[in-house]
Amino acid sequence: MKQFAVVQHTYAEFLGLIETQLEKRDIGFVYFRPFVGQELPGSAGQFDALFILGAKSPPTDHEAAPWHDDEMKLIGVFREAGRPFVGIGYGALLLAEYEGARVSAEPLHNAYWTVAHKTPAGAGDAVAEALDGKPVLVMANGGASLPQGLAPLVVDEEGRWLVIRPDPLAYGFLCRPELKPGMIEDMIMEAHRDTPADIGVLLEGARRHWQATQAATDQLIVALVKELDLMTERRKMPVFRLNISE
Repeated sequence: MKQFAVVQHTYAEFLGLIETQLEKRDIGFVYFRPFVGQELPGSAGQFDALFILGAKSPPTDHEAAPWHDDEMKLIGVFREAGRPFVGIGYGALLLAEYEGARVSAEPLHNAYWTVAHKTPAGAGDAVAEALDGKPVLVMANGGASLPQGLAPLVVDEEGRWLVIRPDPLAYGFLCRPELKPGMIEDMIMEAHRDTPADIGVLLEGARRHWQATQAATDQLIVALVKELDLMTERRKMPVFRLNISE
């Protein structure tokens, strides 16, 4: 059975809408939660792909996110093993940093509704085509200035990057296809979380665009499955069990 590793940083931010799409395709997933002290996987050998989700701190705040270096190493482990990687929000910023981007703490609340536009680099990419012209919610704490040579596939109405694909098996999304209105409500209620001043407006937009968001996420997952070949089960390392008899 196909099995994905998913790194989660807050209870409010999980795979959300994406969960249903993976379950429909008989794809299993295991959450790893470093924010409660759970260790990250030591290798990519037992997993077919890696997702790193959003967080409530920017990638520069290593005190708030002491797992930063371990997650950067984990991205490298999966990339070197030829396993697909998807970074969303914080995860996208980590991917950009891994590729040499300059990450920053500002804007602390990079959160707004916009319309996605594919770039010339995104022409022919199924993910970029699926997002083109769709309303999307961007939500990430902090930012990243992409290095020379890494052209975004999708940008917002102001030309700021939303989606990158540094190699055929890796995507980073600053837009948040997994978010449901209820997840945003949970963010508002989450303890010790500093939310954007206009979080109510963002939530209202999530409710207003709910049907369109569900349809767009469906199309996006179909595109991701195609581009990352997610229906192919990667070779797993064998698991040995020792039976020791006295």
